Amino acid sequence: MQPVRLGARIWCFVASALLLLVLAPPNRAQTVLETPQQTNDKIKTLSASARSAPREYVIGRGDLLSVEVFDVPEFTREIRVSQTGTIGLPLVPVRLQMSGLTELQAQQKIAEVLEANGLISHPEVTVNVKEKKSKPITIVGAVTRPMVYEADRPVTLLEVLAEAGGIANDAGDSVIITRPDQTTQSNEPPEISPQDVVGAPAQAAAASTPPAIEPPVLTNTITVNLNDLLEVGDARNNIPLMGGDIVTIPHAGIVYVLGAVARPGGFVVTNDRAQLSTLKALALAGGLNATARKNEAVIIRKDQAGQQHQVIVDLGKVLKQETEDVKLQASDILYVPQSGAKAALLKAAEIGLGIGTAVAIFRIGQR
Repeated sequence: MQPVRLGARIWCFVASALLLLVLAPPNRAQTVLETPQQTNDKIKTLSASARSAPREYVIGRGDLLSVEVFDVPEFTREIRVSQTGTIGLPLVPVRLQMSGLTELQAQQKIAEVLEANGLISHPEVTVNVKEKKSKPITIVGAVTRPMVYEADRPVTLLEVLAEAGGIANDAGDSVIITRPDQTTQSNEPPEISPQDVVGAPAQAAAASTPPAIEPPVLTNTITVNLNDLLEVGDARNNIPLMGGDIVTIPHAGIVYVLGAVARPGGFVVTNDRAQLSTLKALALAGGLNATARKNEAVIIRKDQAGQQHQVIVDLGKVLKQETEDVKLQASDILYVPQSGAKAALLKAAEIGLGIGTAVAIFRIGQR
């Protein structure tokens, strides 16, 4: 009896090794499993090292400005930049264009307008941006903390992901950035022209004319592979973001493998989930334990109505290629009972409780 047991163990070991070799993707680097916490720690580290150099803030629409004119309290006030990018000052016959200027340029422009219109001789003007509301970057989807990030300086994709607390357990491997068309906009502040300084009647009439209805804003879509950014370290994927960008992390399905396996847990496998099968899931989970009742495994699956169903899978026959491998779907639970278990089928509620309390989630990466 002893030689038979030894031979069975050797066969199981060889079968497991062959299974891993067959399931290994061709011409790809080694597959690496890591938890979302490890991924988020990596995001924080990389974002800190790739932090953009600070630049002078450029005023935009919606910003709240604090304007102070020394010794002239009538002109000292807080003013919100309008959606046309302008502000109005008392006794000044035109609205002043503030959008696209730095604080220093705004100070110079207001001072020249006040002096050119004979309101104040040698005015001393101070402009500070009290609320920065013109460069919102929206982060939605599978992130820890969806938010609107007000960018007061140039920021990169990794920095914004770090601000959102990193990715969620079921985050996919891609990041989609939706960006308004920037072809008519410039990142450089415009020069102050004489037309901005002297308030001519023609300018006053133009300022009183309602602004024309702007055409719909065209958008561009940029897709970044998260694995290439975090694992390969391709800095080109850490793109700089702009005001108005919407960063979306799509949700991906998680397949859970529980019971008599070496590494029970949930596996996020976005790139391969359309072809994920029981054998591939077992390979990710490290294979079966020696006490596994592989002929009584069960898949717990929800239908479109939310009802749970159980499907018996004979993994022994699947391993021997005597029956077809079963394709898995997002949120499927593959449970392999122990030989000492009282029943092969556990209640779905009990398995769900275990998933919610003590199951690690692993992400699939390439190195």
